Amino acid sequence: MTDATAADGEKLTGALTLDTPLTAHGTITAAEAKSLAKAFDMRTVGDLLSHYPRRYARRGELSAISELPLDEQVTIFAEVRSISTHDMKTRKGSITTVKISDGRGILTLTFFNQAWREKLLAPGTRGMFTGKVTSFKNQLQLAHPHYKLFVAGSDEEQEHEIPTEGEAWLVEPVPVYPATAAVASWDFQTIVGKILKHLGPVEDPLPPALRSERGLLPHRKALELIHQPAVDADWIRARDTLRFTEAFVLQSALVQQRNAARATKSTARVPVPGGYLERFDARLPFTLTGDQLTVGAEIARDLADTAPMNRLLQGEVGSGKTLVALRAMLAVADTGGQAALLAPTEVLAAQHLRSIVQILGPDLAAELVPVLLTGKLPVALRRKALLRAVSGQARIVIGTHALLAESVSFFDLGLVVIDEQHRFGVDQREALRLKGAVPPHLLVLTATPIPRTVAMTVFGDLDVSTIAMLPAGRQGIQTYVVALAEKPQTFSRVWTRLAEELALGRQGFVVCPAIAPKELEEGEEFEQPATEKGAADAAPAVPPESVEVVLERLRSRPELAAARIEPLHGRMTADQKDQTMLAFAAGQIDVLVATTVIEVGVDVPNASVMVVLDADRFGVSQLHQLRGRVGRGGVPGLCLLVTRAEVDSLARSRVEAVAATLDGFELAEIDLELRREGDVLGSTQSGGRSSLRLLRVATDGELILEARTHAQELAADDPEFASVPALRDAVRRRLDDAERASLTKG
Repeated sequence: MTDATAADGEKLTGALTLDTPLTAHGTITAAEAKSLAKAFDMRTVGDLLSHYPRRYARRGELSAISELPLDEQVTIFAEVRSISTHDMKTRKGSITTVKISDGRGILTLTFFNQAWREKLLAPGTRGMFTGKVTSFKNQLQLAHPHYKLFVAGSDEEQEHEIPTEGEAWLVEPVPVYPATAAVASWDFQTIVGKILKHLGPVEDPLPPALRSERGLLPHRKALELIHQPAVDADWIRARDTLRFTEAFVLQSALVQQRNAARATKSTARVPVPGGYLERFDARLPFTLTGDQLTVGAEIARDLADTAPMNRLLQGEVGSGKTLVALRAMLAVADTGGQAALLAPTEVLAAQHLRSIVQILGPDLAAELVPVLLTGKLPVALRRKALLRAVSGQARIVIGTHALLAESVSFFDLGLVVIDEQHRFGVDQREALRLKGAVPPHLLVLTATPIPRTVAMTVFGDLDVSTIAMLPAGRQGIQTYVVALAEKPQTFSRVWTRLAEELALGRQGFVVCPAIAPKELEEGEEFEQPATEKGAADAAPAVPPESVEVVLERLRSRPELAAARIEPLHGRMTADQKDQTMLAFAAGQIDVLVATTVIEVGVDVPNASVMVVLDADRFGVSQLHQLRGRVGRGGVPGLCLLVTRAEVDSLARSRVEAVAATLDGFELAEIDLELRREGDVLGSTQSGGRSSLRLLRVATDGELILEARTHAQELAADDPEFASVPALRDAVRRRLDDAERASLTKG
């Protein structure tokens, strides 16, 4: 930029840069900038130009209408076959119906009180049409679609006439962008064209030698060709350049963060002879697994270093991660330090407190004084917990988001343990770490196995440890899909099977996706995967199974008449949830009808059966987590996944994948393959920018590894990337706090 704004609203002049705000230059209108911000959260030129085409079409070819998904915004190429206007029967006005085709399918366009469309949409006319696909009388349709005709002089093309002659124009790749009702694909293409016309020089975030070695384009040229290719080879080469650049920028940021963290000084935490850890190990009634010993040694080495530990511990459901974390807490306590355990729910936090107190035994528990701190604690108990934390009396503090409050202080915070990392953003993790006088060690736990490429992409700033072995004595879990689409009569057999388990003196869970028919559990979203079929995977017309409805249904069933059945969900108070879990653990409740609040951490060895209703509404990792709540003791587990999803649908494939294996790491890879493009990190931002643009962790593992190697080599010689200023800017632009948080939620 050559000039700056003198006052609010005054336009910038000169060439655009990637950091130029879309609202600060006269290249596009204020209305266009507002639409882009609302639809895609775009604020700068860099945001705009990193919104890449999802595919390329040609004006001379027509798209397959038969493959259009229901209830999604689409942009298609088609030819008008017929058009007619008639008066509506039930109200005043007319309806104009247009039939368009690709030669294999028919799509209907409808316009109300717009008979003048007949002059524009004459049979034989070709164009681009965009709108939301709906179904009316078993026919696909677009109501009041936007369109752009491929004939000069039409009403839609007065401003930008398109030539109709010449083979080059027919075969030229046409970018098709992710779009919304407010910003059509061709609108976006026009805006990008105006931006590129005024874009100044763009420095390359790749070191020149690296770009040359890999035969990649200069960054500005890649941006031009991905948006305005003349031939397919243009966008293919541009995509390859930008994909590697994305991987390199991301890995550079993570490597830099990791190196910066290790450059800070922490306090070495080495257990003392005869201390808490040694006494704890001596009273353990079982032998640690090989994986627990290996990971424990890795953590011990980290804790003994003055560089703060930054480690991710991933482990199978029930593999004993919490025990490994507790041993780390005791090593810190041996040095006079404290450990804070952050859990995502009150149920899980309370469960952690109970299990830690129990496994410590009365003597160690009395000396270490583990305390619980949640937002719903009574005032008197909260004050007591806060005092024990700040005085150092409590060596172990367990809590929910309440631990992040400004009122919470520690005497000597030496270790932060984050349980179920996907429930927390990086800002929350950092808020807790900042409560240490010196940077505390960090241990992040996840029971959701993470594919190697995701670990490199999302947690590249952490060292990764894995526990795959399960403790001895586990009886295993049998998993079955109850397919109501084919055999609705099998539903009653589910409850008979539950009753049979109860008759053996065992307990069970029934999990529902909702609290009430129109009330989801807090923080939950139904899985709605993309599909080629459209209607097959759309949300079922029936309301989701809910705790309130299912509870009454089960209490009225004759085979369960003697069963003690109680609810558990997020709307209950902390005391209610705690009392319910205590009663269930004590065997005073036979069946819990619950939401996903029991997804992690609930450990009741006598629970043998898990029924998941509407299983297709949950993700693969969620189903695996839920299944892990049974089969934890000496009795075998049974998991029944009840679904209405049609055979061969993507939703059904997820459920069947879980039933086919107990291997969480195998399921993680399957989940990666089944997830839609751009959603591999687990949190689709509807209508907004996804965490990754061109990079796909499902297929780009080798590319990510190569980029990481190059990033490590550069950071070793140039930690601040001073030799590549554009990389330094790209790292800042790519991984601001909000973007980093979106990555860590995967």
